[in-house]
Amino acid sequence: MKPRFTITMLLMTAISPVSAQLVSSHAPTTAARPSNVDTAMQPVGKPVARVNGAVLTDRDLIREMYTIFPYARQHNGGVPKAMESDIRAGAMKMIVFEELVYQEALRRKLTIAPARLQKAELEFRKQFPTREAYDELVKGEFKGSKGLLNAKIERSLLIDAMMKVEVNDRSSITVAQAKAYYDQNPNRFLIPESFAVQTISVIPPANASPEQVKEARKKADDALRQAKQTKTYDEFGLLAEKISEDDYRVMMGDHKAVDQTKLPPQVLEAVRRMQPNEVSGLIDIGNNGYTVVRLNEHVAAGKRTFGEVKDSVRDYLKKQKAEGLRSALDKRLRNRAKIEEL
Repeated sequence: MKPRFTITMLLMTAISPVSAQLVSSHAPTTAARPSNVDTAMQPVGKPVARVNGAVLTDRDLIREMYTIFPYARQHNGGVPKAMESDIRAGAMKMIVFEELVYQEALRRKLTIAPARLQKAELEFRKQFPTREAYDELVKGEFKGSKGLLNAKIERSLLIDAMMKVEVNDRSSITVAQAKAYYDQNPNRFLIPESFAVQTISVIPPANASPEQVKEARKKADDALRQAKQTKTYDEFGLLAEKISEDDYRVMMGDHKAVDQTKLPPQVLEAVRRMQPNEVSGLIDIGNNGYTVVRLNEHVAAGKRTFGEVKDSVRDYLKKQKAEGLRSALDKRLRNRAKIEEL
């Protein structure tokens, strides 16, 4: 599993890094866990790493493990054993990276304005449903000291400031750069011929008896009759939700645009003869039963224009550039640091 580094995503606002870096998730202690779930997710303040002499504890590590695997609460506070090693390794790399960035911010003598620190503390407090929940965190994580909490918030904001200088401010992508990527990678913007369809399907049981096959055909004929009476996308979709037996019924039967190579041959043959908004006849798709198709759009093969993809290309390139800058910063800081995993 590739470690998921989230620091750049956490720097959109002051509150995000503060929230992520402060709140250690506490797993339930009473519910029984499945045998394939790791139980060692209770932070006790045990040292797990030393970075240039600064000690990081299992509180930092488990907080980051929960960031990487937010579904741990669905596993009664634990992480599946098969994933635990990779998640722990990714979390360790992340908390070491945060500490290195923080230490670099101190080395550069970066500071946080008191007003900004106060605002971040207020926004952090708002995340808690009650004052009691907030006080419980301060008592458990910071020995009841608001000073220790504010120091932790300031640390998060300094990490934020460093990442802004080293990554965010340097990862912008111009329209010209996006256009160059578009021109150099034409195959990425090709559109295959596709058909946007809705379906209503009747699916007989596996190894159906002759009587079950006959009943399925009767239901399919009735579905066709009702489908032919629909006039709009919504009418067909509501009918699909009511009577269809395929998985798309929960989405009004809507398959969106399907590459023509992925359509069953019988369906492809039918939709090629249809006009948009037309409902097909009954299509026999073998063991998978019967289906009725509404064609919403026939999308011809082509290429998306730069105007259509400009924003998404810029976003993609910005994320790639930001990750490269973050990786380079991590490597640079690690090269001159003393890091010990305990």
